[in-house]
Amino acid sequence: MDSVTQAALGATIGGVILGQRLGRKAILIGAVLGTLPDLDVALDYGDAVANVTEHRGFSHSLFVLTGLATLLALLCARFAPAKDISLPRWWCFFALILITHPLLDALTTYGTQLLWPLDFAPAAWPIIFIIDPFYTLPLLLSLGIALVSQRVRKACTWGLAITSVYLMMAAGAKLVVEQRLTPALAEQGLEEAPLLIQPTPFNIVLWRATVIDGDRYYESLISVFDDDRQPSLEPLVRNAELETFALASQQGQRLTWFTGPFLRYETRQLEGKETLIATDIRLGFPGFHPFSFTLATLEDEHWQPLAVSEQLESSRDIQMETLSRLAARAAGNTSALCASDFVAQEWRAEGVVYRC
Repeated sequence: MDSVTQAALGATIGGVILGQRLGRKAILIGAVLGTLPDLDVALDYGDAVANVTEHRGFSHSLFVLTGLATLLALLCARFAPAKDISLPRWWCFFALILITHPLLDALTTYGTQLLWPLDFAPAAWPIIFIIDPFYTLPLLLSLGIALVSQRVRKACTWGLAITSVYLMMAAGAKLVVEQRLTPALAEQGLEEAPLLIQPTPFNIVLWRATVIDGDRYYESLISVFDDDRQPSLEPLVRNAELETFALASQQGQRLTWFTGPFLRYETRQLEGKETLIATDIRLGFPGFHPFSFTLATLEDEHWQPLAVSEQLESSRDIQMETLSRLAARAAGNTSALCASDFVAQEWRAEGVVYRC
C-alpha cells in the first residue's frame, strides 16, 4: 500500500494499544513506525530488476520485524519514562504496528517477501488495490477525530473496525467474481491455467482477471454489479517464444521468480540495438503497465543477456476519461470499457473478433 495508508494504519494501531496511556504520542510513534519498512525504496542495487524485486524484501520480513519489535520493546521497558507499561504491552504495540505493514502489502498484487530470507516466492493475495481511498479515508478520519477530541483509543478502534470490515467485503467480492468467472474458464478449457484476479484501481467493485495460456493470455473485467451474463475472455499475445532468451539472464530468472508466468515479451529498437523487453502484466492495467525491463540485446543474430537491466518509462498515463469509463464499468455498464480497449494492435491475437 502507499505510504500515507501505512502511516495511517500504524498510527491507528498505536492509538488503539497505547492511546489511553500515551495519547497523541502513540499516534505519532505509530505513524513513524508504520512507514519504516518502506524506507527500503531508497536502496539502489544497481539494477532495475533488482530494485523492483528486492523491494518488500528484508524490510518486510516477519522475522526481521518481529526481532525489531522485540528489541524496541526491551529498550522501552528499560529506559522509557512510562514505567507502568509492561514489556508484553510494549511488544504488542511495536509488533502489531510493524507486522501489519507487510501483511497489508501482501493483500495487494505486487508481492511481499514475508518469510525472507527463506527462499519462498513473494506472497500476494490481492483483494485491495495499492491505493484505495475507501480504505485510507476511514483511518485518516478516525485519526483526525482522535487528535481533536483526545478520545484517542475509541476513535482509532472505530477506524480499524471499519477498515477491517472493508477488507472482508473485498474478500467477499473477489469470491463472487471467481464464481462468475469459473464457467468462462471451463468453456475455454482453462480451469488449470495460471489465474490472477485483482481489483482495478481505487475500488473493490470492478475486478480484473488475467489468465495465462502458453503464447496467449486472456483479460477480463468483472463487476460485482454485472448481470448473469458470462464474463468474456479477451485474448492477447505474450510472445512466449522469447521467454527462453529472457531466462538466459539472471535478471530474467529473478523477474520470473517475482512475477510468476505473468510476463509479456517484445523487442524494440533502443539506442540502435534490437532489445528484448519483459513487461509485468500483473501491475497497472491493460495498456498501462508501468514495469517493463530490458533483458538482452541481439548481437550477431544471438541474444546476449545484459549485465545491467533498465526500467523503461511507461509511454502512457491513465487519463480522467479512462477513470470515468472505469467507474461506469464498475457500476455494471458492460459497454463502457473492455479490458483490451487500450492495448496496442500488435498485442491482439490474430483472427479474433473482440467483444466484451
